[in-house]
Amino acid sequence: MEAEIERLNELIGRLLELSRLEAGVDSDHAEKVDIRELLEELVEDAQFEASAMGCRIELRDTFPAVVWGSPRLLHSAIENVVRNAIKYTKPATAVEISMLGDTACRDGIVVQVRDHGPGAPEDMLPHLFQPFVRLEEARDHSTGGNGLGLAIADRAVRLYGGKIVARNEPDEGLSIQIHLPSIRSDENLNQDSGRNILYAEE
Repeated sequence: MEAEIERLNELIGRLLELSRLEAGVDSDHAEKVDIRELLEELVEDAQFEASAMGCRIELRDTFPAVVWGSPRLLHSAIENVVRNAIKYTKPATAVEISMLGDTACRDGIVVQVRDHGPGAPEDMLPHLFQPFVRLEEARDHSTGGNGLGLAIADRAVRLYGGKIVARNEPDEGLSIQIHLPSIRSDENLNQDSGRNILYAEE
């Protein structure tokens, strides 16, 4: 009973978080966020969970990049993706986190999280970020979860003008790419009127 109550409390908390994101409640609480620094902190925090699952996390190909958003929300969004990858990557493999340039957006960056698990059916990839979507046929049901982690990540990223997409890798595994508009080093902090529209219409 205690375990069920704990799971119910977690579900309620996640539903409230998703509702706040969809309502744009936190959209005004934004500041400059150093993405490389955020990833370094996240990886350090997640290594313990990865070790417990028999895998590891590798941070590779990083570079200086600053985006506009809430440090807490962006950390939570990327953490949800990383924790999902930890659940499904095979034992003794790595969850690889990389920073890439965004070819579709001149000043954009991409945070890529790649696991070495079973991937997902191609027809389900566009639906991974919908609430309560769980892929029991492609992913192990024993991992649990409530199907809200990726939905929360998607809403948080879109809140700050980004987008999130998933693809299967040719040699097995799932990659999730988080696209975010970055702030150029010569850009004035007050000139941020376009920060929420780069991907809003896609």
